[in-house]
Amino acid sequence: MAVPLAVRYEIEELLAEYAAVLDAVDLERWPEFFTEQCFYEIIPRENYDRGLPLAIMRCESKGMLKDRVVAIRDTMMYEPRYMRHMISAIRVTGESPEGMTVEANYAVFETLTDELTRVFNVGRYIDRIVHEAGQLKFAEKHCVYDSLLVPNSLIYPL
Repeated sequence: MAVPLAVRYEIEELLAEYAAVLDAVDLERWPEFFTEQCFYEIIPRENYDRGLPLAIMRCESKGMLKDRVVAIRDTMMYEPRYMRHMISAIRVTGESPEGMTVEANYAVFETLTDELTRVFNVGRYIDRIVHEAGQLKFAEKHCVYDSLLVPNSLIYPL
């Protein structure tokens, strides 16, 4: 679907800033990419394709995203790590009064301080993006990962 270049640029900037915030572990800013009544999930491809609701992370509002940040910061214990997101093949696949549907491939790499970098998770984002107060926000973000296996160290949002 063809969209004006200015809109495409806004979408690319939204995704680039989203990745930069996650890579910097600036988690307090992560919920600000979403509308108040948003939906976020990390779900295996098989479940997504079959319409099954079981996801390994699921948040149904901005408040739940903020709770996830508090849990990561205050209650979880994990080894320090660096994450790096690569986002490509960004496509607007639909447009309606409810927003734009945008798909993109992602690859996330993980580096523990004393180990080699490894591929952490690969899949596609399926997003519904809306204009809110003059900027783009995610109303829905489905992180659909390709493998049936997920590292135990899935702590941060994808």
